[in-house]
Amino acid sequence: MNSTIKEKLKGRSLLNWLDWDADEIRFLLELSKQVKAEKGQGKNRFAGKTLALLFEKRSTRTRCAFETAFGEEGGHPVFLSTADIQLGAKESVEDTARVLGRMFSAIQFRGFAQSTVEALASFSGVPVFNGLTDSFHPTQVLADIMTLEENFGPSAGKKLCFVGDGRNNVARSLMVICSKLGVHFTVITPVELNPDRELVEMCAPVSAASGANIRVTDNLAEVTGSDAIYTDVWVSMGEEDKKAERVALLSPFQVNGSLMAKTGRADTIFLHCLPAVKGEEVTADVIDGPASRAWDEAENRKHTIKAIMLASLGAL
Repeated sequence: MNSTIKEKLKGRSLLNWLDWDADEIRFLLELSKQVKAEKGQGKNRFAGKTLALLFEKRSTRTRCAFETAFGEEGGHPVFLSTADIQLGAKESVEDTARVLGRMFSAIQFRGFAQSTVEALASFSGVPVFNGLTDSFHPTQVLADIMTLEENFGPSAGKKLCFVGDGRNNVARSLMVICSKLGVHFTVITPVELNPDRELVEMCAPVSAASGANIRVTDNLAEVTGSDAIYTDVWVSMGEEDKKAERVALLSPFQVNGSLMAKTGRADTIFLHCLPAVKGEEVTADVIDGPASRAWDEAENRKHTIKAIMLASLGAL
């Protein structure tokens, strides 16, 4: 284990992958694989530590991954929804952060604005982990890369295609982490849903340095040769009023057997961050079929999240 990186990560927040370098991300990936191999051993590495879990949005995988990863290592996670505390209501985010930082070893936030998780990190004085915002979903994509590597070995040079809403938090986070790690990443999306130009421009010099080929297109033929095809729901949380518009726009971009066959490979895997709306962004025969690694990916949320917390809380 690289002791220099280990020390650098102690006390570190994870808000997105933009300010992490490739060696630091690789450290977490290798630690995640070690943690998975240790599954069930219960080393008690979070004994005496506490974790505040702040949720503005509902969650299955993120909440369960943080709670079980922390609890089975002897830590005490505390779930706090907006119905439980004054976050952003009678009390400012900054003041909430100051209070929680006095009582908890770390904070996880899952909600809407990226500015909220950034404020928590700025004012709490403890590590803060982004469990999802409208802008980024960093813990998800670390699990995605881990799943890719479990199937194909080192991720550098592999081809990952995201098909669907190119502006969403998963597509954006995949672009960043792939740029860092040298993974060839293609966003296949209607032009109306292209990822924002600012993020694409930020990733350009990073991908040039790592050797990653980052592309944005509306051409489904670009899936040819892909190691993995990834999709996500067409309507993100908070955008339910746009459902009819999104379905009309994205229906040609459904991941189905025909699209999987366009890769020209029998070993292409399918990835999805879940929950899935079967029959919309993906057909049941794909997500429930032999190419799907969605359930491995879901399990890997726990192992990668545990690795992130172990490194950040200096519990290695």
